[in-house]
Amino acid sequence: MRLKRIFAALMSFAMLLSMTACNVTQTDKQKDTGVPTTTQAGSQTAGASEKELYRIDVFTMLGNKAGEQTGWFAKIVKDKFNIEMNMIASNVEGGDTKFATMMASGDLGDIVIFGSDSDNKWLDALKANALFDWTTDGILDTYGKYIVENYSKAIEKNKISFGNGKSVYGLGHSVANMPEGPSEGEDMVYQSELRWDLYEKIGMPEIESPEDLLHVLKRMQEIEPTSESGMPTYGFSIWSDWDGNMVMYVKSFAALFGCDEGDGFNNAGFLLYSPDDGDCQGALDPDGWYIRVLRLFFKANQMGLLDPDSISQKYDDVIRKYQDGAILFSLFPWACNVYNTPERLSQGKGFRYVPIKGQKIISYGFDERGGNRVISIGAKAEHPERLMELINWMYTPEGVMTIYNGPEGLTWEMKNGKPVLTEFGKQALPNNPVDVPEEFGGGTFQDGQNQMNFETVHRNAINPETNEPYDFRLWSSYLEENSNPLLDKWREAMGALTTKDYLMKNNMVSIKKPVYMGKAPDVMPDDLMQKQGQVATVIKQYSWRMMYAKDEAEFEQLLSEMTAKAKGLGYDEVLKWNIEHAKEVYEFLKKNN
Repeated sequence: MRLKRIFAALMSFAMLLSMTACNVTQTDKQKDTGVPTTTQAGSQTAGASEKELYRIDVFTMLGNKAGEQTGWFAKIVKDKFNIEMNMIASNVEGGDTKFATMMASGDLGDIVIFGSDSDNKWLDALKANALFDWTTDGILDTYGKYIVENYSKAIEKNKISFGNGKSVYGLGHSVANMPEGPSEGEDMVYQSELRWDLYEKIGMPEIESPEDLLHVLKRMQEIEPTSESGMPTYGFSIWSDWDGNMVMYVKSFAALFGCDEGDGFNNAGFLLYSPDDGDCQGALDPDGWYIRVLRLFFKANQMGLLDPDSISQKYDDVIRKYQDGAILFSLFPWACNVYNTPERLSQGKGFRYVPIKGQKIISYGFDERGGNRVISIGAKAEHPERLMELINWMYTPEGVMTIYNGPEGLTWEMKNGKPVLTEFGKQALPNNPVDVPEEFGGGTFQDGQNQMNFETVHRNAINPETNEPYDFRLWSSYLEENSNPLLDKWREAMGALTTKDYLMKNNMVSIKKPVYMGKAPDVMPDDLMQKQGQVATVIKQYSWRMMYAKDEAEFEQLLSEMTAKAKGLGYDEVLKWNIEHAKEVYEFLKKNN
């Protein structure tokens, strides 16, 4: 790379001498003509050293950190594209108000990441012409060659659904040209993860129900009442900044038992949907999962198992508590994995999956058209072709490997045609606060990760350049070497190599297949959408109060008030609309299975 820069500088100097009369530099010529040069990533781009610095705003509705992107990912993007990124994360500050303010200004930023293509934020941005059409001036074909050549069905989905068959305004997440089946790797998206070392100490009792889980966690808490820093330990510590139409952690708990929010195609509303039989239940169903889990967390709080900070803390606060050992249960393996450091694993300490009787864990299948999250370009972007180059790279094998596994040469390297972790990678991955050498960007590995929080290509898809999955945890080299006292004990007890292996062997997976009906998702009428927003506010506010109710009488009183207010604001109408569309989706999948 250094030689290339020297050569480019010499060439530029020579051209300056020959073009003095014109007073035109090579950089200016590149900027004026837009003539690209080819790179190995599959896009066409001029070298970063030949481009002026481009500072961009990335508005991500999925991000968990705001401010300047720093560290190793920032350095790679700067070196390759001479782009610096400022993250605007509505999860962190402003929420829906932040989006509304930016929409009112007419500028959503340079790169814009939406949480769902059936959400009104995405649809409103399209209506307001706030997004850039990738087909303008052939920018997609010229600067997005890898996407065009490899993910044409994802392009087609966006074009047909949102561009009248002509325009392209973005691309879905987790694209994968893979066969049907569970898309997860070692772990599922949702799992019942417990501190296995403490679970062993209480004799590994079978957990008969979610309610029985509370008694198990209480015994574990009694063994270890404080964290490594002296903080009190809790069975559950949850956060509010990811809440949508319902409290996120409450509705997500139902995914352990075969019910997921929405049907996977239309707006979710207050619907919990079973992909196995098409069963639909509402958030306020007295015997449904949402109310059951609210009762569960109420009882957990009564038993001293629910972190009192849950109502006010954010995702980052919870991650710090996991790192400290202050939490005993996790619904998400990727959250508690920060506790599973090599040092602790070598001591037999850490989180592992523990089954709860009756589980049927939701799994998401591979989707060649991409999921409902969307990455797009803002209509006011000054250089959309340079943003297209960056997005294109993020979908290439080089970009995907980098985003998921860190810089080649630092965290991983190729040996005999296969990727292997370096010693540094074994300490840093998947998301640990290990110090990164200055030459790779400095800071910690955790802080330097891509803060867009957007998965371009599915991490468990096969990398065509290595014939192995992108996720390091599924590399043959990692599986062969991955052994520690904790994992060895878990494997012996469970009779399986990985959590997914155990669940598949025991028929404990419910696959929510990707849905594409050849059209855009149906749009909820404006009057219903307004009602949905009002009802959502009531459900979330009351849900948190119910979890912290002083006794059962107050819990029941709050439940009654929540139900009455929500129904008075149009809950039943919103739910009916969603159930009708969910049944249409279920029938479509039955016919096209």
